[in-house]
Amino acid sequence: MSGVYIHIPFCKSKCPYCDFYSYRCNEEQRGKYVDALIDEIITGSRASEFLKKPFYADTLYLGGGTPSVLTGEQIFNIIETAKKEYHLPGNAEITVECNPGSDIEALIPYFKKAGVNRISLGMQSAVTEERRRLGRNADKDRIRSVINLLNENGITNISLDIMLGIPSQTKDSLEETLQFAVDCKVTHISAYILKIEEGTFFHKNIDRYKFPDENAVCDLYYQCCDFLQSKGYSHYEISNFALPGFESRHNTKYWKLENYLGIGATAHSYIDGKRFYFESNSEGFISGAKAIFDEYGGDYEEYVMLRLRLKEGLSLSELSRIYGTEHEKKIIKKAPLFKEQGFVSFDGESLSLTNKGFLLSNTIISELI
Repeated sequence: MSGVYIHIPFCKSKCPYCDFYSYRCNEEQRGKYVDALIDEIITGSRASEFLKKPFYADTLYLGGGTPSVLTGEQIFNIIETAKKEYHLPGNAEITVECNPGSDIEALIPYFKKAGVNRISLGMQSAVTEERRRLGRNADKDRIRSVINLLNENGITNISLDIMLGIPSQTKDSLEETLQFAVDCKVTHISAYILKIEEGTFFHKNIDRYKFPDENAVCDLYYQCCDFLQSKGYSHYEISNFALPGFESRHNTKYWKLENYLGIGATAHSYIDGKRFYFESNSEGFISGAKAIFDEYGGDYEEYVMLRLRLKEGLSLSELSRIYGTEHEKKIIKKAPLFKEQGFVSFDGESLSLTNKGFLLSNTIISELI
């Protein structure tokens, strides 16, 4: 089965670290964009060169931007149309990204009616001062209230985003955030290391902030891994932790090179070995701009890179079955050195990165392939 991602590029304000395609707009612009999304879901005209109907999916993910800036009716219409057109089964995973500062109370009835069963909340930190530095206004009491409200309404699969490397973040402040997440009994936690991207507010004003240095960020990552694993969360991907059975079904499709369709400005797709995308231009998408071919995907290097993002790692016998024995021999030759240094676990058949290896994944994977 495939996955469907729908991009909502709107936010109430731009966070200082964000370089994603997102912006503020008015109600009329949002309405036109939602109409264009629904038109594309029904007709497939913008991606007709790459996508043939019928198309079957079992996960649907509304991301952004901030999907929760839309009205409940708009979200409901998008999801209901996608469920029908992509033949989503009753047990489909349907995720909506939300800002806890949004009017979740008004959205919940529409979430329930549309069958939303997973919410991803952009918390970043439970520490008020850190959240303010990140442009987040909701305090942790509000976040707790939203989680409780979702649980009371039957939406119990909740993911929290946590950021590592926030200005002035310490081990104590990170522990406060991690303990808060665990106390809220969320099923999933994503922990991302802050990157200072060119063009962002942080990049332009980097001297105004006290960012943890590289060694401190590494220590924060290890602390996060150890803490969450001690509380029963499986570290199933470089940046993701889940209680048993609550791994993100949608995101796992990306890492396992399964088909996924992206709809909306800046959304990317991977269908039957072809990658294509829509330009980062909402007006163009509204006007019917066609999807653009990117490249052919799924080669040996991409397969290894994505598989080693997962804690389960790489099966060498499966690698040989798909790509031949030549690559397996290279990995068998190089893997023992990385094992000696504590970067990988390797038993001759399965290769996976350790927590230490995850932090140097790009370098290690480059050497292996």
